[in-house]
Amino acid sequence: MTTAFDPVDLAGIRLANRIAMAPMTRSRADGRDRTPTAIVAEYYAQRASAGLIISEGIQPVAEGQGYPDTPGLHSREQIAAWRRVTDAVHERGGRIFAQLMHTGRIGHPDLLDGDLHPVGPSPVAAAGQVYTHEGPKDFVTPRELTADQVHEAVAGFASAARNAVEAGFDGVEIHGANGYLIQQFLASGSNHRTDEWGGPVENRIRFAVEVVKAVAAEIGPGRTGLRISPANTLNDISETDTDELYTRLLTAIEPVGIAYLHVLETGPERRPLVLDLRKRFAGTFILNPATGAEPTGAESLALIEDGTTDLVAYGRLFIANPDLPARLRADGPYATPDPATMYAGGPQGYIDYPAL
Repeated sequence: MTTAFDPVDLAGIRLANRIAMAPMTRSRADGRDRTPTAIVAEYYAQRASAGLIISEGIQPVAEGQGYPDTPGLHSREQIAAWRRVTDAVHERGGRIFAQLMHTGRIGHPDLLDGDLHPVGPSPVAAAGQVYTHEGPKDFVTPRELTADQVHEAVAGFASAARNAVEAGFDGVEIHGANGYLIQQFLASGSNHRTDEWGGPVENRIRFAVEVVKAVAAEIGPGRTGLRISPANTLNDISETDTDELYTRLLTAIEPVGIAYLHVLETGPERRPLVLDLRKRFAGTFILNPATGAEPTGAESLALIEDGTTDLVAYGRLFIANPDLPARLRADGPYATPDPATMYAGGPQGYIDYPAL
């Protein structure tokens, strides 16, 4: 029987175990040039015992930033700073993929330089607010991307993927979840276009498919992953035809042969779709299972044993427990997350760290 502590081959990359660290925004980059700081290298190096670390969301282009002090991968300075992070992880035997996250309409002009403005598939503002250094502010109406600008956005993902490899990342994860730009194209509530990028399902999946193809062509399919979150309503997303939407998307990208599909399960009612996607996908399958208000725990390791997934992704528990694989093997004890260090302060992120 396969267990979470068995190694796995990820498109030619050997992972020491099947426990992934999920991507989590930390907002610890230098606010001036959006470079990861020394604390970022320490944070990821501490968690290098994960089979795979998936980094916090990294904006592929400047206008893709949606939160304060998040890092980029679109300048020479950022590449050099990320190299210090990846070196620190590799020195401890870890593997790390960069998550490329273009937030699209989620953001605010106050977070961007010059006359940059949040963009989206259509000029439809999201309900809600975003935190800025001046406090919470309402989301603005995004600038609708022209057809040429859509192609430029695709190219931006590919360029950032090339930068990620130069910075020492083992690969990249394309963020197609959580209500950001790619899901904004997928969702009929935010995509009102009438050209080849909007309307029927085959058009709404086109942007995601083109990004996957462009990234895979740039760095190789074996270094490319995709994250999705079917039926996720985060960031005011409204999807229709969810099952058809994601099965059609998977059918379109399957010939590319990407390394993995990472599914954020939005509720237990989505398990049939998860199982269907698992059956249809030939590569490595990573699941961030629905656990309600509780963090993903040791009980989710059974999803590897019964074949539901190849890897389980852990988020909040990894913040408080940097040696999480060892603690899962020992079934605890687990530290409690420290809210004061979630987005600032020291890299440890825990209160009263217990000894194993």
